[in-house]
Amino acid sequence: MNPALWVSKTGLAAQDAKMAAISNNLANVNTTGFKRDRVAFEDLYYQTQRVPGAMLDQNNTAPGGIQFGSGVKILGTQKQFTMGPIQNTEQDLDVAITGQGLFQVETTNGDLAYTRNGNFRVNADGVLTNSQGLPLVPQIELPQNVQKVTIGRDGTVTATVGGEAEPVELGQLTLVTFVNPSGLEALGDNLYRETVASGEANEGVPGEDGIGSLLQGSLEGSNVQVVEEMVDMITVQRAYEMNAKMVSAADDMLRFLTQQM
Repeated sequence: MNPALWVSKTGLAAQDAKMAAISNNLANVNTTGFKRDRVAFEDLYYQTQRVPGAMLDQNNTAPGGIQFGSGVKILGTQKQFTMGPIQNTEQDLDVAITGQGLFQVETTNGDLAYTRNGNFRVNADGVLTNSQGLPLVPQIELPQNVQKVTIGRDGTVTATVGGEAEPVELGQLTLVTFVNPSGLEALGDNLYRETVASGEANEGVPGEDGIGSLLQGSLEGSNVQVVEEMVDMITVQRAYEMNAKMVSAADDMLRFLTQQM
């Protein structure tokens, strides 16, 4: 096979993967707390016919070498945990994180998952949950006849209960941070799971030890920049076209060689 055909094939596959990531980013431009994906690439091994600096004779070395690359491969995808825009909702159970940190929720199988989506709800038992109905950790339970819930910047949850003059403290929301948040495994539903790459979760009080604080009545929007994604889309489209032209050009060269021989 003509080496150019194989190299172009790897290029087509790489650009197709990049376009898939861009499509997912644009599809989630309005998803609360969504973090954009970035695809990383690296070149494949080289076929070395002469090593740079090889001896040409007893007194001279080659200033350069003869090396032919064999294409590109996908190194991985990476979540970018930059902050999205804060959107004011004026809803008591909407909470945005300003800075680092994620909320903890308990999944149906008892494991912990993490999210930046602070669009909370109250289930039939009065327990504070995320939008999928998974209870927050630590668990916060709202009593009957709650009139107003207040969530402080430090995560303190208080409520005004019917018949009570003073607010009642219900619990404390905490946040967790990771040494490498990009190493978290995305599960969908705005949830992430701890992995060996992310490191262990470090739990703390919002506003302390570099952990972000909370902002009630607001939600964090997606950090996808539409203009940036559109520029990337055009770049990927042109790169895909060029790789496809390389396949066509290599095929024409092989056809020419076959006809002449």
